[in-house]
Amino acid sequence: MIQKLIRKIKETNAPIVVGLDPMMNYIPEHIQKKAFSEFGETLEGAAEAIWQYNKEIIDHIYDRIPAVKPQIAMYEQFGIEGLKAFKKTVDYCKEKDLVVIGDIKRGDIGSTSAAYAVGHLGKVQVGSKWYAGFDEDFATVNPYLGSDGVKPFIDVCKTEKKGLFILVKTSNPSSGEFQDQLIDGRPLYELVGEKVAAWGEECMGEEYSYIGAVVGATYPEMGKVLRKIMPKSYILVPGYGAQGGKGKDLVHFFNEDGLGAIVNSSRGIIAAYKQEQYAKFGEEHFAEASRAAVEDMRKDIEQALNSR
Repeated sequence: MIQKLIRKIKETNAPIVVGLDPMMNYIPEHIQKKAFSEFGETLEGAAEAIWQYNKEIIDHIYDRIPAVKPQIAMYEQFGIEGLKAFKKTVDYCKEKDLVVIGDIKRGDIGSTSAAYAVGHLGKVQVGSKWYAGFDEDFATVNPYLGSDGVKPFIDVCKTEKKGLFILVKTSNPSSGEFQDQLIDGRPLYELVGEKVAAWGEECMGEEYSYIGAVVGATYPEMGKVLRKIMPKSYILVPGYGAQGGKGKDLVHFFNEDGLGAIVNSSRGIIAAYKQEQYAKFGEEHFAEASRAAVEDMRKDIEQALNSR
């Protein structure tokens, strides 16, 4: 799957992943009203509004980006109905030939980790038949429990030719409380990065590993170090836009070949119409605002890479 991701990045000239992290206050009133008129102000109505919102955005951006990253928590908050909307979103994105990164941040051990891996990336046996559960292409994984929590995911990735993005240095302000702690004079995130590189050697594609890392755009100097530690791992970079990351902060996440990183923006794209620079589109044309935000992000990153 890493080969498809690289191919799509080259085709679109956009190392961008759009985070499909819908909140009800992002969804325009006309979509909510229509969903509630059909299903009432219920969890089912909320899930329908989310699905219709996602679908319109996807329809306007799928040809300009290589990948999407739905954050499962934004769907889980609406219970089973929300998870149905998550699955419909995943399936629709795959119909549009987008790479789907399931932002699930799972971290457990043994059979529990294996079950998570099967549910999101693999296939589960039911009698004599096999079924894919959520069927994303990549998943995010928390490595805090060590190899016991990661290896079951790697095993499924080897079988299914899918991939992982393992949390190494996250973009949130308090990440340093643990991730920056020194061990034998080195920050923990560097040791995690070395482990990701070692795991990645087991799952190599043609140029890059199926095992990637998450490193926040808000910490560009740390990204520079981690790029050297993990030369064959793709880096998923959150924190662009709404969290303060800019194109100029991203250059060190990429290798000299212009590859090696994919940058995430969530509300900066899906709720672009709420920003002053895209307000001209209005609520009715929220998805056109999202497309414009994608184009601006692509240009920002391209300019930064060309000027390094």
